[in-house]
Amino acid sequence: MENDLTWSPETDGVLRRAGWRPDRAVPTDTWEWILRERGSFVPHEAARRFLRAFGGLVTYGWPTDSVTTRSAIRFDPLQAEWENERYAWMSRQAGTPLYPVGSADEGSSRLGIAEDGQLYIAAGNHLELLGATVDQALDRLVTTQGARTVPRTADVSPGGGAAFWARLDAVSPDDRAAERRWPALTDRVLRAGGWFPGRSVPVTTWESILLETGEYEIHDAARRFLAEFGQVGIPYRSPLNTMPWTDFRLDPLLAMWDAEILDDLGEQAGTDLYPLGMVDRGNRYLAMAEDGAVYMGMDTVSLWAATPDEAVERLTRPVRPEALH
Repeated sequence: MENDLTWSPETDGVLRRAGWRPDRAVPTDTWEWILRERGSFVPHEAARRFLRAFGGLVTYGWPTDSVTTRSAIRFDPLQAEWENERYAWMSRQAGTPLYPVGSADEGSSRLGIAEDGQLYIAAGNHLELLGATVDQALDRLVTTQGARTVPRTADVSPGGGAAFWARLDAVSPDDRAAERRWPALTDRVLRAGGWFPGRSVPVTTWESILLETGEYEIHDAARRFLAEFGQVGIPYRSPLNTMPWTDFRLDPLLAMWDAEILDDLGEQAGTDLYPLGMVDRGNRYLAMAEDGAVYMGMDTVSLWAATPDEAVERLTRPVRPEALH
């Protein structure tokens, strides 16, 4: 794929600004593991080739003003977590299994790729083939998305947000495990958010992309934390007064292009920080020091918790207890 693409100069410019290069080869282990965990998605070789080349890229940064931005394409397959039924419907419509490769239209449309490499887009109840080849599909995707102007959004949550609240109602915490490690409510919220005891996600995808784009050097404390809690979170729900907790997403790729911000926060904290994710609709970063301490900030930094478990317990502590009832 990397050597035979013949897309337009506009597409080439958009993808290069997003971080693509001809020899890009991102490991896909993290995405595959989590999508098996949260949807039983089975990758095929065409999906692996596509994600090795384009996975993790986001087309923010197109011509823009302070109010609007061209509609983003996000090649993040984890946008499809918990969306088994949606992709099953897409596959039936296409007449072939489709594997998630991202989203468009500010996250409202889903992208899927067939085993023959054809790329599809689903918007609402309409599925459309974007092109007979990957380069044709990307040309069309860039052209149609670039022609649209949509409001900015700070929502960094992937798809399946409503499913969290359904899982929360269904989860029965392990009281014995909760007593040993953290409160029962924390156990319940974490399980609804995708965590379970013994979880061990390979972090190679995140590590590779962040080293490439931001020169982030992962340390053992961050690697252990992300292996257990990576991609766990509480999605935002409107209206705000129905949210018992502050929303958060433990996705280190949210800091992909913000190495300068993380460096500044680290200087303020007096220690090197590795990104873990974001809190409060993307307004603050969570990052970890080598000793396991977790910091939070954007313009300024503060110590959030001295240990990883304390950080998790604080993230799941209700800020509006009345909304739990």
